[in-house]
Amino acid sequence: MMKIAPSVLTANFTNLEQEIKSIQTADYIHLDIMDGHFVPNISFGPAISKQIEAVTHLPIDVHLMVTDPLKWIPQFVFPQTKFITIHIEANHVQESVLAIQKERVGVGIAIKPKTPVRAIIPYLNDVSLILVMTVEPGFGGQSFMTEMMDKVRELVRLRKENGLNFVIEIDGGVNDETAKIAKEAGVDIVVAGSYLFNMEDRAKGIEVLK
Repeated sequence: MMKIAPSVLTANFTNLEQEIKSIQTADYIHLDIMDGHFVPNISFGPAISKQIEAVTHLPIDVHLMVTDPLKWIPQFVFPQTKFITIHIEANHVQESVLAIQKERVGVGIAIKPKTPVRAIIPYLNDVSLILVMTVEPGFGGQSFMTEMMDKVRELVRLRKENGLNFVIEIDGGVNDETAKIAKEAGVDIVVAGSYLFNMEDRAKGIEVLK
C-alpha cells in the first residue's frame, strides 16, 4: 500500500491544530520549507514546524526548498523528524548530507523536473529517500508531469541493481488519478496537498490515495 504524506502548505493556518488532526490517518506530515530564494515563495519556518509536531504523533518529513540547507538542517531536527530532504540543485550538497547523517535523521535528496537522475547517483548509498518533483517546486496547484515517472522507473531499477533500500517519493499534482500512475511506476510515498485539504473528509481522501 502506498504511503501518504499530506503537505500542510495548503492547510488553513488559522485553524492548524484541527487541520493536522484531520489527517492523522496519514503516514507522515510533509513540511515544505521555502526560503524565498531557491523558490520565489516563503512558507513557514522552524517555530511553526515545531508547533505542528506538537499536535501530531506522525513522523515528520521535512522538504527544504532552500539555497543553503546547511544553515537550516539543525533547525528542523525534532524528536519526530524522520527525513530531511535537500535539493541536489542547492549549495553544499555533500556537507548537507553529512550534517543530516550526524543528526541521525534519514537523508532525502530531491530533484527538480529538469534535473536528470544521474545527478544524484553519487549519493545513492547515503540516502533514505529520493524525492522526484512532479511539478516545478515552489507553487501549489500545478499539473502533474507524467513524464517524471521515467525517473521513478530509473530509480526503481538502480535501487534493485545496487541492492539499496531508499524509498521513492513524489511531490506535486497528486490526486486519485495521478496516484495510480505513480503506484504503477513504483512510487512508495506520495505528497498530497490541495487534493486532500480541499476535501471535507480528509480521512476518506487518504484512504483513496492509499
